[in-house]
Amino acid sequence: QVQLAESGGGLVQAGGSLRLSCAASGRTLTSYVMGWFRQAPGKDRDFVAGISRSGGSTLYADSVKGRFTISKDNVLNMVYLKMDSLKPEDTAVYYCAGRRLSDIVYSQYEYAYWGQGTQVTVSP
Repeated sequence: QVQLAESGGGLVQAGGSLRLSCAASGRTLTSYVMGWFRQAPGKDRDFVAGISRSGGSTLYADSVKGRFTISKDNVLNMVYLKMDSLKPEDTAVYYCAGRRLSDIVYSQYEYAYWGQGTQVTVSP
C-alpha cells in the first residue's frame, strides 16, 4: 500500500500563491492515479485536480481551472498542487489521494489511499 503525507499549507492573502506537496512512500506512484481534494467546514469533500499514472493527463474542477496546476514526479514519488490567484473561497483542508485504477475520476469514493490533509486559509 502507498502512504501519503501532505505539506505546504498555510495562511495567504487573496491573490497569493501556495504550493502543496504530497510525499508518497511504500509504493511507486507510477502505479497510481493521484488526486487533490478539499473540504471546507460543513461541506463535502470536493475534487480539485487529478493526474494520470504517467503524469501526462490532468483534470481540474471548473472552480480552479486556469489557477491551479497539478504535477507529479514519479522519480521523487511526489505530487504537487501549485495554487495561484487564491481566493477566500479556496479556504479548506486539502487532501492528497491515490487510486490504482487507470482513470482520473471526480468521486472521492474511488480513491482508496489518503493523506492526513493540510490546511489552506486565504484571507480577503
